[in-house]
Amino acid sequence: MTFLRRVLNGQALLWAIFGSVIGVAPRWVLDTVAGQPAPSDDAWFRGLGVMAVVLALLMLLVAQRLDDVWWWSWAFVVLEAGTATVFVLHVLFGLPEGASAWSWWLLACVNGAVGALDLVGLGLAAQEKPFA
Repeated sequence: MTFLRRVLNGQALLWAIFGSVIGVAPRWVLDTVAGQPAPSDDAWFRGLGVMAVVLALLMLLVAQRLDDVWWWSWAFVVLEAGTATVFVLHVLFGLPEGASAWSWWLLACVNGAVGALDLVGLGLAAQEKPFA
């Protein structure tokens, strides 16, 4: 359980940082850092920031009660694998002309790696405390 708890805490930290930064300064993140064309309306990205911070809080709640609900971490595996897949497909098939691809590859790799760590943690947790 210790490994999965550490992964969830680290994952929550990453999501909280991302959510805080994109929520407070979406135009700076998109234009300056990521090299993406920013839409005229920041509300979607500010909302995304709020959702990311709430997601981080849920990760912390699961980590706190991990001995009882370790299998809830499968939701975070689906989250990370799904977002990594979306980002890779976006780079390969939907990237606007003139947009930078590195930020999408970085997000895909980070989400994929964290999802893999979640899987390792779940495997260890299942050995330590199996169903039945």
